[in-house]
Amino acid sequence: MEQIETFETIDAPPDVVWDVLLEFDAYPEWNPFIRAIEGSPIEGERLTVEIQPPGSRITTVRPEVLFVEENRRLVWVGHLLVPYAFDGYHEFHLEPIEEGRKTMLLQRETFRGALVPILFDGDRIERGFRGMNEAIKARAESRVRATA
Repeated sequence: MEQIETFETIDAPPDVVWDVLLEFDAYPEWNPFIRAIEGSPIEGERLTVEIQPPGSRITTVRPEVLFVEENRRLVWVGHLLVPYAFDGYHEFHLEPIEEGRKTMLLQRETFRGALVPILFDGDRIERGFRGMNEAIKARAESRVRATA
């Protein structure tokens, strides 16, 4: 098992960050890591997710949405090839801070399976998470500034 966690403090309330996170149609415009998502963030639904870690090719996975808590949490699990070979349990957590004026974003993925020791490239994935978190931050904070 391997796990990657990244955090970002965002100067925007959780509902604004949530809106950015769920605007899947806009991902190709701004997201350097998850290049595209098709589908709906509804528990039990399957998404089509195109991931491109820095310096890597695009990989397409079809994760199942496991949990959605509005303005708070989105969780899915995906399998590369077949279940239990290389599984990724991906989570986004939004935690309100400073009386809800800001948000702490946690992006975490736990990898399990027989192929993890062979295929796991933690450095690239972590750089991808950080790039995505920074892009979410920039997009959410620009929305707050536009309405101020």
